[in-house]
Amino acid sequence: MTDLIACTRAEFARLSRWPAFWIILGTWIVLNLVFAYLFNYLAYATGSSTRMSNGQPRAILLQQMLPAAVPEVFTQGMAMFGGGLMLVLGALVTGSGYSWGTWKTVFTQGPSRARVAGGTVLASAVVVVALVLSAFLVDTGVAAIIGVVQHQSVALPGAGRSLLGIATGAAILGMWTLAGALIGVLARGPALAVGLGLVWVLVVENLLRGVASIFSPIRAITDHLPGTAAGSLAGAMRTVSGGSTPGVLDILSRPASFVILAVYIVGFAVVTVWLLRRRDMA
Repeated sequence: MTDLIACTRAEFARLSRWPAFWIILGTWIVLNLVFAYLFNYLAYATGSSTRMSNGQPRAILLQQMLPAAVPEVFTQGMAMFGGGLMLVLGALVTGSGYSWGTWKTVFTQGPSRARVAGGTVLASAVVVVALVLSAFLVDTGVAAIIGVVQHQSVALPGAGRSLLGIATGAAILGMWTLAGALIGVLARGPALAVGLGLVWVLVVENLLRGVASIFSPIRAITDHLPGTAAGSLAGAMRTVSGGSTPGVLDILSRPASFVILAVYIVGFAVVTVWLLRRRDMA
């Protein structure tokens, strides 16, 4: 356990000094604010219903920008855009260890491979939780400012609703981060891993679901893909929002989505650690 904690701390030290790490996390926070609040606020203030606001009435737009709606709003972009960014981060975290020769050095001089790999997975999980909490706090602050400016209620969402939103965000982003980490290990480098991961998130799953709509026998597979589970979990948070958000679905129930994501999270983590432990670094 001491070695695992030491490996986790070492991974945090590596990530905190890595510009790409902060760029990816900062990019998601900014995109989250732009799509969840900036575009909606501009549409509300100008009285125009644009494609960016899904053509929703001004009253609905205002409801979405108040603190009570934060658990719903801040999870809507995680299924595709946030997940894509975190997949890139996961792929860079593990894939860069091959291109830079980091894994060779650590595995020959440091603790056991299992502890080093476990430390990387644990550090990634902590990063995901911290990012979700940060996004929740930032969104709550922005929503409170909008509520004050528009003379609306700034009542915070209930504790249960807030915890559900945070758990939803952590499950979605955690799954995609570990998926990226696994692809990085399989590809033994960051470039190919990032490309393959983004193609899967943005293209392949959408095509498969499109095929399933006209060829039902494969629906049993497409309904349990990672993106489907993540999109359904985000969709289960919707209450006041209408329209369509890319990647947000209503195929699976919330319990089923949580179970499937949990299976993927455990599976991705176990296979990543196993591959790092058993495969030759050459």
